[in-house]
Amino acid sequence: MSRIGLLGGSFNPAHGGHRAISLFARRALALDEVWWLVSPGNPLKPKAGMAPLAARMASAIEQARRAPIRPTAIERELGTRYTVDTLQAIGARYHQDDFIWLMGADNLAQFDQWKDWRDIAHIMPIAVIARPGYDDDAMASPAMAWLDRFVHEPATAKDWTDWRPPALVLLRFRPDPRSATLLRQSDPHWHLRYAGRALRDPVTHAVINPEEPF
Repeated sequence: MSRIGLLGGSFNPAHGGHRAISLFARRALALDEVWWLVSPGNPLKPKAGMAPLAARMASAIEQARRAPIRPTAIERELGTRYTVDTLQAIGARYHQDDFIWLMGADNLAQFDQWKDWRDIAHIMPIAVIARPGYDDDAMASPAMAWLDRFVHEPATAKDWTDWRPPALVLLRFRPDPRSATLLRQSDPHWHLRYAGRALRDPVTHAVINPEEPF
């Protein structure tokens, strides 16, 4: 049985901030590894400016090198689009493992806009990682008003496999200014570095062709 953290996102592109947060969560939660769920298409983000899936996966694999991090486009294989469906399917497929959902405070701030967000909280524990500029909004969010009764102390974070969902832990992390938005602004054609690459998914081992747009 493995202890696995799940970090979802577009990874458009993946960058050192994703890696730093994942390694921090691994230490804080005593995880065996972290899976990056590279979304084929985030329902809350516009398709304009979204690089092809193969390019985003390639950037994630590059950033995860020599770390206990495995990027995956498993949602493409599962046929899921929403987090609630993805987490249910992953839990069923890998029922021998323990999973915890990782998300930044920016996501907690708008968590109530996610499809069946309360059901997500019932599927597995959640670890929220602080992000500069978002903490106040996250704490004042409608989702946090509901989740507040299920918060566990950070000192007990490594015991998360003993928690019965809903369960939430808030983790403090040093500010990291890196973001995919800033990287795209400085290098809007970053994805061309990965053009033409066919990849094998590190989790499912399925081949991801460069022609796939999302």
